[in-house]
Amino acid sequence: MSLKIVVLAKQVPDTRNVGKDAMTAEGTVNRSALPAIFNPEDLNALEQALRLKDRHPGSTVTILTMGPGRAASIIREGLFRGADGGYLLTDRAFAGADTLATSYALSMAIRKIKDYDIIIGGRQAIDGDTAQVGPQVAEKLGLTQITYAEEILNVDEAARRITVKRHIDGGVETVEGPLPIVVTVNGSAAPCRPRNAKLVQKYKYALTPTEKAQEAPAHPELYDQRPYLNLVEWSVADVEADLAQCGLSGSPTKVKTIQNIVFQAKESKTLSGSDADVEGLIVELLANHTIG
Repeated sequence: MSLKIVVLAKQVPDTRNVGKDAMTAEGTVNRSALPAIFNPEDLNALEQALRLKDRHPGSTVTILTMGPGRAASIIREGLFRGADGGYLLTDRAFAGADTLATSYALSMAIRKIKDYDIIIGGRQAIDGDTAQVGPQVAEKLGLTQITYAEEILNVDEAARRITVKRHIDGGVETVEGPLPIVVTVNGSAAPCRPRNAKLVQKYKYALTPTEKAQEAPAHPELYDQRPYLNLVEWSVADVEADLAQCGLSGSPTKVKTIQNIVFQAKESKTLSGSDADVEGLIVELLANHTIG
C-alpha cells in the first residue's frame, strides 16, 4: 500500500540576521526586513517523508505552507528534493496569525486535501520556538500525535500503524501509533537531502497563479503542456475557513511591548592554564552558584 504524506513547512525569517527592524510596531515579525529561508526542522521532517516515499513505492509527498506569495519558494524547494506537489495558503486575512490561527488554517486546508495517512512537520519554527502548531493541528483534526520524533522506523501498511523513535529529555524511546497521524520532528533527525539536479530542471518554472500574473512567464505555453508546473494557491474562501478564526482576528496572543537587548560584558578576566588560575575560577563559580 502506498502512503499519502503531507509535510507542513514554513518560510521563516533568517534569525541569524536579526536587526533593529525585525519587528513591526504592532508586535509582529517584519518579514520584509529579513531574508527568508526554509524552516530548518521542517527540512528534517521533509527528509523523513521522502525516506518513507523511497521505502513505499507509489507514495506521494505534498508540501503545505502558509504565507505571503513569496512562500511559494518553499514548495519549489520541496519539489527540487523529491516532493510531488504542494499547496500555498495565501490571503491577507491569514496575516498576523499566532499558533492558534495558523493551526486552524492548516487544519482547514488538510480537511480540503482529505486523503492523507501521515502529516509531518518540524517540531517548531525558528521565528517563534513555540512547538505548538503541529500538536494543535492534530487536536483540531482529532488525530493521534507523536512529537520529538528522530526517526520513523517503520510503517505497517496492513495494520495501519507507525513506529517512531523519539528523542526526549533523559533518553530515547520507541512508540507506536495508528494511521492517520501527526508527527513532529526534531532538528537532531537526519538532515534533508540536497536538491536533485534533474528535479531542479523539471520544476524550476513552477509558479502559482499570482506569480504568473506578476512575472509574465517567458514560456506561458509550458503551463498547459506541463500541468505539474501549476502550483496550487488557496485563499480563506477556498478552504472554507471562518474569517474570525484567521489572522490577527483569530489570534489571542498579543505582543504588548518589544525591547532590543544588547548584551555587554561588564568586565573581563584573562586566565592562564595554571592550576592556581583554574582552581580560582572553580571557587568563584561555586561561590556564585554558576556550578555546583
